[in-house]
Amino acid sequence: QVRLVESGGGLAQPGDSLTLSCVISGRNIRRFVMGWSRQVPGKERTFVATMDASGIPTYEDSVKGRVTISRDDAANTVYLQMNNLKPEDTAVYYCAAYWVPPTRPDQFAFSGQGTQVTVSS
Repeated sequence: QVRLVESGGGLAQPGDSLTLSCVISGRNIRRFVMGWSRQVPGKERTFVATMDASGIPTYEDSVKGRVTISRDDAANTVYLQMNNLKPEDTAVYYCAAYWVPPTRPDQFAFSGQGTQVTVSS
């Protein structure tokens, strides 16, 4: 059974930094495109960042320059470092594994249950 478990979310103030982690068990991630997406109540899940198997990242425009995705295939872990957090970053953040580069966040092979990030002063 493949499991993805996100951690690192919580309450932050504007301008703070957070690093989210996603630990995968049950399957090695090295051949997957790994991604982070986020969702706020009443809205669709949207991409934050993805990283393909060769380590090439892509970022959603609103987070470019503030967010870094990384992966450690040996540790089966994916990270999302978020700097200069803004209130509009408040959302549940999901980690997911994709067979191919996705065009929608829900095209995952496996996904975690999410971790809440709240940015508020």
